[in-house]
Amino acid sequence: MKRPCVYMFANRRNGTIYTGVTSNPPRRAFEHREGLAKGFSSKYGCKLLWYELHATMTDAITREKQIKGGSRAKKLALIESVNPGWMDLYETLI
Repeated sequence: MKRPCVYMFANRRNGTIYTGVTSNPPRRAFEHREGLAKGFSSKYGCKLLWYELHATMTDAITREKQIKGGSRAKKLALIESVNPGWMDLYETLI
């Protein structure tokens, strides 16, 4: 599935949040989930908590920058708005 996507991972509830963008959400989520992506996920372990699909990569990158420029409280609110239980959403991608 190739579709521009913005996503947020965290290592635990209210833990470290990582925001990223990809053109292949299932592959990227798998890489983070299994610790194959160097950096954040291999250091902390993480689960997919929020994602948003976009029509174009330009739209996804713009949204990623908007989210990264926002406060932690806004990121937490985005996660809680669609995933109040902080469940791993990986299975919804595959």
